[in-house]
Amino acid sequence: MSNKQLTIGEYLLKKLKSYEINHIFGIPGDYVVQFFDMIEQSPIQQIGTTREETAGFAADAYARTNGMGAACVTYGVGGLSMINAVTAAYAEKSPLVVISGGPGIKERTEGALLHHTGRDFYTQQHIYEEITVASTLLDEPSTAFNEIDRVLDAVYRHKRPGYIELPRDMVGIEESVQQRPSTGGLHSDPETLDAALSHAIAFINQSENPVILAGAELHRFGFQDKLLRLAEEKQIPVVTTLLGKSVMPEAHPFYLGIYGGAMGRTEITTLVETSDCLIILGAFMTDVNLGIYTANLARSRSVYATSDKITVCYSTYEDVTFQDFLDGLCSPQLHKRPKMNLEWVLEVAEPFVMVHDQTLTVKRLFQHLNQFLNDELTVIPDVGDCLWGAADLRLPEHTEFISQAYYTSMGFAIPAAVGAQLGKPGSRPLVIVGDGAFQMTGTELSTTIRYGLNPIILVLNNHGYGTMRPLVEGPFNDIINWHYTHLPKMLGAGHAFAVRTEGEFDSAMKAALAETQQFVMIEAELEKSDMSPALMRLAEKVSEKV
Repeated sequence: MSNKQLTIGEYLLKKLKSYEINHIFGIPGDYVVQFFDMIEQSPIQQIGTTREETAGFAADAYARTNGMGAACVTYGVGGLSMINAVTAAYAEKSPLVVISGGPGIKERTEGALLHHTGRDFYTQQHIYEEITVASTLLDEPSTAFNEIDRVLDAVYRHKRPGYIELPRDMVGIEESVQQRPSTGGLHSDPETLDAALSHAIAFINQSENPVILAGAELHRFGFQDKLLRLAEEKQIPVVTTLLGKSVMPEAHPFYLGIYGGAMGRTEITTLVETSDCLIILGAFMTDVNLGIYTANLARSRSVYATSDKITVCYSTYEDVTFQDFLDGLCSPQLHKRPKMNLEWVLEVAEPFVMVHDQTLTVKRLFQHLNQFLNDELTVIPDVGDCLWGAADLRLPEHTEFISQAYYTSMGFAIPAAVGAQLGKPGSRPLVIVGDGAFQMTGTELSTTIRYGLNPIILVLNNHGYGTMRPLVEGPFNDIINWHYTHLPKMLGAGHAFAVRTEGEFDSAMKAALAETQQFVMIEAELEKSDMSPALMRLAEKVSEKV
């Protein structure tokens, strides 16, 4: 950038564009409407959603597919409505930039009671400081450009949300652009890196049955190729966490499945928990990833590497980057492993044979769904049995899997489909959502119509909150039944099918894949008490804790 004059709003948009952010999700309001007008004049497209929280979910999914995402809302009612979505993005390391309008600096006088204001003018900013990696209030023109750089750099570097509050009287103020600070990479301390790698490589080399447990950070930082190289060159088998599903091509001979304590298959659990060297790469050790802490992993036999820390057994190495450590593991010093006998671990699924008139069950529905997956689809399960059931899907090589498998906020999937398809235009979202979650955010189907998107929405209708039923049953788990198939008529676009049997589901999925112009909804009627094998396994263990 040259030494020319730009307004604060223009500079912010220019910087967002430099991070390849081509869409901003949100809803206008009077504190931010000037900036919305500026977005309209820029190369970035503004994507209107039906509510602020769903703008956050959409921007989160956009960030996961595109590298970085952005949402823009008004002050108070907008910014505070997004808190849940931003907290989820922080928890799951998704690089989302939140831009909120705000009262003008000159308006913020003592005693002034401006609409949308809570306790005081700085309440919203203070809340966002708790759920972002960096935040700023652009209250000083001379520092505004540097503050924008600082927040965006932190979001990019740490893959976590950032917050920029833009007072309405600052949007059009001009400042001189003096330099463009680069988003530089972090560097390892060479001696510490050598020590960490020597320790890790010696530990792996002396082990008899090492296993890689791969997680979501490999997605976030774009290190899937590094994982693949390590597994192939050294012949080490790979399992993933639920949050990291699809980080390894699932048809690959070294990929064995998902590890999740009691949630996972017994064979996978046995393999991981009896390994004398577990190489944990980019995985969050969360309760959901670990089957609600039904997992049994010992630090004494683990190499644990994330963007936050590198640990080998009981030793932690500071000033070592995740990338340098991953690259170093591929060195010739790490021996290629003799071929392990893993046939006992591999799941040999019997070919699915449809029984035309058989009533749908969760288990067979997911087995059937597996037949329809292709490289063009992005699978987005919502929370609950949609997620547990989808864990057993065997994804084609280029099929992405996006889920909130740690923070688990119901209602994520349909707005996420909007963000995911705009972030990866060649893909088509396949959303798997329960009736409870659909009733929270299903209004985003109107956004798919508005912007010409074409998700397939599979609604698993079990008449309530099915994940809760095995824990504690009660009327609080029941919800009213909607006429889901009437929604296309109400919205003026889309197609819907109600299915009760395997034959009806088969026909509906074929019709959905053939209809590429607009959304298709399939309502699958299920028994209230029916659940996936994974949820059955998990519920048995977790009910003891709850």
